Amino acid sequence: MSEKDIIVSFSEVQKSYDGVSLVVKNLNLDIQRGEFLTMLGPSGSGKTTCLMMLAGFESATHGEIYLNGRPINNVPPHKRGIGMVFQNYALFPHMTVAENLAFPLQVRKMSKAEQEQKVKRALEMVELGAFGNRRPAQLSGGQQQRVAVARALVFEPELVLMDEPLGALDKQLREQMQFEIKHIHENLGVSVVYVTHDQSEALTMSDRIAVFNDGIIQQLSGPDDLYEDPQNSFVAQFIGENNKLEGKVTHVNGSLCDVELDDGTRLKADKVNVNAVGDRTTLSLRPERIEFEPQGLENIVKGKVEELIYLGDHIRVRMDVAGNREFVVKVRNRGQKRDLAVGQMVDIGWAADDCKALDFVQ
Repeated sequence: MSEKDIIVSFSEVQKSYDGVSLVVKNLNLDIQRGEFLTMLGPSGSGKTTCLMMLAGFESATHGEIYLNGRPINNVPPHKRGIGMVFQNYALFPHMTVAENLAFPLQVRKMSKAEQEQKVKRALEMVELGAFGNRRPAQLSGGQQQRVAVARALVFEPELVLMDEPLGALDKQLREQMQFEIKHIHENLGVSVVYVTHDQSEALTMSDRIAVFNDGIIQQLSGPDDLYEDPQNSFVAQFIGENNKLEGKVTHVNGSLCDVELDDGTRLKADKVNVNAVGDRTTLSLRPERIEFEPQGLENIVKGKVEELIYLGDHIRVRMDVAGNREFVVKVRNRGQKRDLAVGQMVDIGWAADDCKALDFVQ
């Protein structure tokens, strides 16, 4: 990747609020021009602080942030030319929708004719062409968020930052807006840095996801790599539903390893984040990768059915497997009745490649 392909670069960036503990620790991150990058993580992980430093509302304690190759640590927010979308919309209540959109254009001293043209185009982009004369209070939450997105894009910035922008919306509207924002991004080719703690939102929208925990990026990958190949136990647990089994590595053979669980069960796993025989490991296994009545799979174990929950497109089966009573199997609903009952002992199995041997976390 050449320097021309990079729009934002964090170099050795640290942030401390009290001079002692670091909220962001030695962040090195290059964001590609035109990409949709999501900063994902739990509360207090450092993701929002990174966004606020990029916007200019917080200053880095150490290190430098570059925009288009220029250092911006000392550039005030209004001179960075970055669009912003917040969770609370931050619209001016006394202005109409069109006036809200025209405001960033007035600040940039654009002519009246140019303002009108850009406002019209931005409203059409978010399918609110007929709403220019309404005030924010006359709009639904979803419509207000569309206006906030349009205002961030109206002056045609190269970079737009979005801080939990869909957090205040209900589930159905949030999912609809995820696709709308993604389509706007694809159509405009603008670079987007998006902050959320919602993993499904990140998986749906992003080109790449930076998973934060404790001020450090734990993994930076595309959505499919993040879900299919977590590099440590934190990422495996944070992204999607995941089964955990704990044990000790007894043999290593190339990319695979043998693991003996604490109850004596022996399994084969993909050696992702273990070093040697004798290491403690946490095995990560996705619920949809497990089969009932397995044949020809490297791992076959017995489990006891504890609970059956019908969820429409699949049945969630909670089981007791190798001493883990929260072991979950997802069975696709194909309209056939599967003879499972609470208390029943059944064989289940999975491929070694689907079982990831990761670092040990209690």
